[in-house]
Amino acid sequence: MEAKAKLTMIRISPRKVRLVADSIRNKKIAEAVAILQNQDKRSSEPVLKLLNSAVANAVNNNGMEADQLIVKTIYVNEGPTLKRFRPRAHGRAYEILKRTSHITIIVSDDKK
Repeated sequence: MEAKAKLTMIRISPRKVRLVADSIRNKKIAEAVAILQNQDKRSSEPVLKLLNSAVANAVNNNGMEADQLIVKTIYVNEGPTLKRFRPRAHGRAYEILKRTSHITIIVSDDKK
């Protein structure tokens, strides 16, 4: 059985969030939480909160046991990009892209 949690429109670049997501893919929940708590990345905190939400969904909505769950799937998609401009020399404008991410975590109890 599976449970899912989503986080949308987070103001961190998808490339940076994928570094954290790749480190917990196919890990047990206790191991994934330990990895996220000890990682020195800004995106590890929202991913940890999202993982805890997915575990809570699994326990409360589907009646699964938290100690038997694994991170079955985690993926990071690109959200809309905020476009801003910065003044440069000779009256030019330099575009700044503020990227956003959509994160999805699926946890499973590994029973087929």
